[in-house]
Amino acid sequence: MTSRVTAVSRSATHTFSKAPLESIRLLTGLGVEGDAHAGVTVKHRSRVARDPGQPNLRQVHLIHAELHDELREAGFAVRAGDMGENVTTRGVDLLALSTGTRLHLGETAVVEVTGLRNPCLQIDGFQDGLLKAVLGRDDHGEVVRKAGIMGIVLADGEVRPGDPIRVEPPAGPHHPLRVV
Repeated sequence: MTSRVTAVSRSATHTFSKAPLESIRLLTGLGVEGDAHAGVTVKHRSRVARDPGQPNLRQVHLIHAELHDELREAGFAVRAGDMGENVTTRGVDLLALSTGTRLHLGETAVVEVTGLRNPCLQIDGFQDGLLKAVLGRDDHGEVVRKAGIMGIVLADGEVRPGDPIRVEPPAGPHHPLRVV
């Protein structure tokens, strides 16, 4: 299966869900043009409250469409953008990527993976029980966060549904994703 972008979304305000669009523009070092979370420094309200000057490692939120499939099978009504993601993918095991992996989206955009999204209680405000559905446990009893990954923009570009995704692992050993 070819790895592809299945949807792109953004919101100019701090809403939980983001509206699906025909395209989004990624801006180097900033994030998604017109999105409330774009910027050099952190924009997520809880993180701004702690330290507004910290670097924004959460410029772009990506979720795998396979999670949407899993959630629909469990009885949830979830579509692209509903959980706040900017880019919905198919055919890439996002959660297994190494920190520092580069995702080439479309012709020119490049996102460097910084870590996992840590789902918060707002997710249950969207649909009751969804938080528990996006958290799991591995064979060792460790928490598995399935609500997507975060990244920073290394190269500008327009991203559209149907665009190919090329995965470029970092040089060196694999570094499992941690919450950012």
